[in-house]
Amino acid sequence: TPNVSVVDLACRLSKPATYDQIKQKVKEAAEGPLKGILDYTEEEVVSTDFVGDCHSSIFDAKAGIQLSDTFVKLISWCDNEFGYSNRVVDLIKYMQSKD
Repeated sequence: TPNVSVVDLACRLSKPATYDQIKQKVKEAAEGPLKGILDYTEEEVVSTDFVGDCHSSIFDAKAGIQLSDTFVKLISWCDNEFGYSNRVVDLIKYMQSKD
């Protein structure tokens, strides 16, 4: 789709970790300090599922893979325009709160 992008991130880890451990940490971040910015899904999804999504990144837990104990591929989606626009609004609100 013209508005939705996918990130296929290859990561070499400095310490061994399982894919389940990585998923858990991402889920904790999405439910905690990055709530509203990062989202987490374990659903079967396609790009059109994310049109109009306000998150900057939606981690696709089912799409990533572990290639070794120190190498993983992580997949994340975003609606380029809508996610970015929401972060600009967040920035404006933050700037206004500092006046």
